[in-house]
Order: sequence, then C-alpha cells, then structure tokens
Amino acid sequence: MRGQVLSDDTDILRQLSGYTATHADWTGAQTLVGKLSHPTGRRIALTTETGHTIADSAAPGTALPARASATVDPLATDTYTEPGAQLAGIDPRAAGPYHLTATERAHVKTLAQKRLACMRRHYSEGSLRQLPSGRTVVIPTDGVASVPEECANGTLNAPTPTEQKALAKLTTLIAACVDGSRGQDRKVEFLIEFVPGVPSSKGGPAPLLSSKPTTQTCIDNARHAQLDPYVAPRAKLYLGDLSGRPAGFDLSPTNKAKITSVSALVLAFTVAMTTVVAIRLLRPLRALTVAAQQPPHEHARVAVITKDETGYLAAAFNDLTARREQLEAQRKAMVSDIAHELRTPLTNIRGWLEVTRDGLLDVNPDLIAALHDEALLLQHIIDDLRDLATADAGTLQLHREPIRTDELVAQAVSAHSARAESSGIRLHAHTDPGLWLDADPVRMRQALGNLISNALRHTPAGGTVTVTAWPADDLAVLSVEDTGSGIAAEDLPHVFERFWRAEKSRSRHTGGSGLGLSIVRQLVEEHGGTVTADSSPGDGAVFTLWLPRADQPDGPTA
Repeated sequence: MRGQVLSDDTDILRQLSGYTATHADWTGAQTLVGKLSHPTGRRIALTTETGHTIADSAAPGTALPARASATVDPLATDTYTEPGAQLAGIDPRAAGPYHLTATERAHVKTLAQKRLACMRRHYSEGSLRQLPSGRTVVIPTDGVASVPEECANGTLNAPTPTEQKALAKLTTLIAACVDGSRGQDRKVEFLIEFVPGVPSSKGGPAPLLSSKPTTQTCIDNARHAQLDPYVAPRAKLYLGDLSGRPAGFDLSPTNKAKITSVSALVLAFTVAMTTVVAIRLLRPLRALTVAAQQPPHEHARVAVITKDETGYLAAAFNDLTARREQLEAQRKAMVSDIAHELRTPLTNIRGWLEVTRDGLLDVNPDLIAALHDEALLLQHIIDDLRDLATADAGTLQLHREPIRTDELVAQAVSAHSARAESSGIRLHAHTDPGLWLDADPVRMRQALGNLISNALRHTPAGGTVTVTAWPADDLAVLSVEDTGSGIAAEDLPHVFERFWRAEKSRSRHTGGSGLGLSIVRQLVEEHGGTVTADSSPGDGAVFTLWLPRADQPDGPTA
C-alpha cells in the first residue's frame, strides 16, 4: 500500500508540473485536481506561496495537512519528476516562446520526413519524434548520433522565424548579464546549443555545452526570465487522504495500544507453543538418556511414542540394544562352547596319563595312538578358532591366482576318497571344463574340503556325495550334495553359526568341532561370494558356493 501511494504521488506531481509548464496561470487547475484525485483516492491541494488556495479536491473548509509534500515549479524541477529535465531544473515541456506555429510545424515535419527517407536510402534507420515545442526531430535507432553526409543539408536544423525571434530575445537577456561584445559576437549560433527543443547544427537534440560558471549562470537566469511569463506561478502541493487520515497506518495512541496488545498476544502464544514443543522433544530424549545410563547387562529399552526424528532415534536405540543383547548371548554361548570343546580332549588326555602314571595301564601303541588322536583333535579346534579370529580381525591373507574349478574339485575329492571308501560312501565329481576362479587355492580347498567332510559325516553307508561345478552368468557355482539324514527347516538358519550342531547332545560321534561351516562362510565371503544351505529331513542336504568367475588366463598356468 505504501509503495502504491508513493507511485501515485509521483505521478500527480508529474502531471501538475506539466500543467504549469504549458499554462501561464492556474486557471482550470481545479478540474485537473479533481481528475487526479478521483482514481487515486488522494486529497490534492494547491496553494500559493503565501497560503492562498488555488485548487483543492477536498470539501471547502477542510484543514490542510501539516506541511506541503512538494513545490510545483516547472522552472525548478528534477530529473525524477519528468524524464529529460535539464540539469538547470527546467521542465522540458516548458517551451514558452519557442512554440512553433501550425505552418512551421508542418514545414519542419516535412523536412524531417525527407531526412528520414534519405537516411533509409543510405542504410541508416531512425524514427520521428515531436518535441513539446512542436518541432519534429529525427532520432537514429542504430545508436549512431551522426547523420549521413548526403542527408545533412542543414535545412532541418535551421531555426524557424518563431525560434529566431525567441533566440534573439534570449541573446539580449544574456548580453545584459555577460560582457556585451562577447555575447553579441556569438549571437544565435552560441545560444542555440542551450535551448531545449531547438536542434543543434548536428541534426540531433542539442547537448549542454560546458562554459564558465559566470556565463552558465547568465544563461540559466536568462532562460528562466524568458520562460517565466509563459508558465504558471510556483505553488505548494499538499497530498493526503480524502478522509483526513494520513497515508498508510496511523500511529495514533489507540493504534499504538492495539499494536502493543497484538504483539504481546503473539509473543505469549509463541512462548507457549515453544514450551509445548520443547517438552514434547525433550521427554523422549530424557528417556533415551536414562536408558543409556543404565548398566549394560540390563539392556534397557525406551518406548517409541512419536514418528518423527526422535522416534526414529528411539527405535534405533532399541535395535542397538537388541543387537548388543544378542551379541552378549552369543559371546557367552561361544565361551561355553569353546570350554566344552576343549574340555573333552583335555579330559581324555589327562585320564590316560593319570592311569599310566599310577601303573594301572602300560604304555603301548594303542595308548599312544589314542593320546595322539586327542591331541590332533585339540590342535584342529585351535586351528579353526585361529582361522575364525583372523577372518574376524580382517587380517586373513589371501594369495589369489587363477585356478580351474575342475582341478580344485578333483583335488578336494581325491583328499577325501579314502575316507569315503572306508565308510562305504560313493563320492562323485561333475564339473564343466573351462570354468576359472580368481581365488586362493589353499583356502578354497579348505572350504570345499569342510563341506565334503561334513557331507561324509552325515551320510550313511551306501549313500552318495556329489560335488558339482558349473557356470551361472558371471558366477561360478560349486555345490556339495549328500543323501544323508538332512537338516530340519528350523535348524537351517543356524547351520553356519559357530559351535552349532543339530544334535543337542553335542555327540562327537557325528562330527568335529562345530566350526567347519562357519569357516566355510568366512572364507567364501572373503573371496566376495556367498554360501547357502538347502535341505529337508530324510532327503539329504545341498551346500552351494556362489563365487565370482574369472576369465581364462592367456598363458599356461602352473
């Protein structure tokens, strides 16, 4: 609203200045004031410098605003009131004695049209514009102020009789101010450069030439004196609201009280809402803080009461607590399992040694073989634990090289063929030729050997264990399938856990340390692959390795 008022006021001042520039007095100003006041809703009042009312859009007797908004004077305006205002402050619409007669206007317009046609014939564009004095000028549109030499015949630039008369009068006024001889010598040619609406010798609007301060002052004073009889007297302009209220918001005591009350209410509401939001945010955070300060063994959890970032934080905290609780349980179970696995061979070794020391049993080859087997079992458990610890710590070293899967499978099957034969189990291998892996051959034989050993352990006499390798897109697939007792569906998710056995009694008759499948998973994942298990009770089990394929090397490999 404030911006619109300022725009309206500027336009009002511009139009009133134009009126004074083209009228010798304020007669008829009341009509113009009414026209300007009606669409804008502004009160417009004009008074003389002594305070006499010239025109007023308000009802008679209405008091004027406390002070004038501006002074309307076409001889002392500024460049913001009317574009083209001179630095001397004269409104360019104030032509005064330089107004051309109708005949002169037509003659000058004809000359301007001829010059424009000539310019166009010489590939120079322009347009015609009529100045407030009635003179028509050619304005080049190509940004070049000069006129082609063929078109600059001087006729358009020649002052008309009306202009010559006005310039002669201006010459006399300046000569009275400046040194007479110098002013008379330059005559019209000097003065024409300083008169708006009169063209220069170059064919365009006349520029303001520089001169000494005394000469410039004389020129300005002479122009003001020449134009003064043709413009309306200076007047004061008062602008305001038709109702008498000031523009914009009235900062009266009543309105100030309203502003204060509304501001206090807004502030109180803001403080109340901030407090509510802060309490809502801090309550779950306090609960999280209390839960985090509880002893670790209590595994404290917090209630998720919101669905915002705080709620997500509480849910993440609960998930972290659950994982920590699960890891703690696994750690305890693993310690118990390790103790159990180590206790059995150590107990056996201790028992045999004690009876030998007491002389109850003589040292013989069978005793030495039994002690050796228990020591090998103990070493096997320790080696498996070391492999798992190395993989967990990320320090497991892999010596990768291109290896053929058929050779890998053949080596693993050959290493277990004697045990399969002694157990009455058929051990077969089926591989696709030309399938290569980029892997550590020792670690891959260990992983594949663990799966074959596990399959032989759970396959009865007369059963079959089949090792197969085939390509699948960019993967090499190796599987070990047996016809043993199978694995229950509820046990499948646990087969790769450490020290896990399907037999709850943990009988050693069916196997080793319970770490073999865990080691298989660790080794396969270190190679960037995955391992899966599929089985159903009574139908055997299938363990499958999914490993990235490698391109066949160009040269021969060892």
